[in-house]
Amino acid sequence: MRFLGHVVRFVVSAIVLLIVGWIVPQFTIGGFWSALVLALVIALLGWVIEGIFGGKATPFGRGIVGFLVSALVIWIAQFVVSGVSVSILGALLAALVIGIIDLFLPVSTPFEAAK
Repeated sequence: MRFLGHVVRFVVSAIVLLIVGWIVPQFTIGGFWSALVLALVIALLGWVIEGIFGGKATPFGRGIVGFLVSALVIWIAQFVVSGVSVSILGALLAALVIGIIDLFLPVSTPFEAAK
């Protein structure tokens, strides 16, 4: 059941990224598979950043630091995933929209799931 929970979380994250790609200018995603890989890369980058800087500076953190780290992670992830194009302004807007969507449709982070 734990594996299925992770799969569902990544599928929901990919759908959220597709919605963000539809709403936010300067943020484009090639399709569902690109969004799914982007969700995986964002989660991995977030895990690495938390391992290096601690829990305060993660894309899953709250506040301005979490917002800026989230935008940075989204912008960096475009270089890893094909079919994704993001400008700096697009990454900032995407981080904002993802934060707003997360208010209404919370998806547990890997760190919360481990607790």
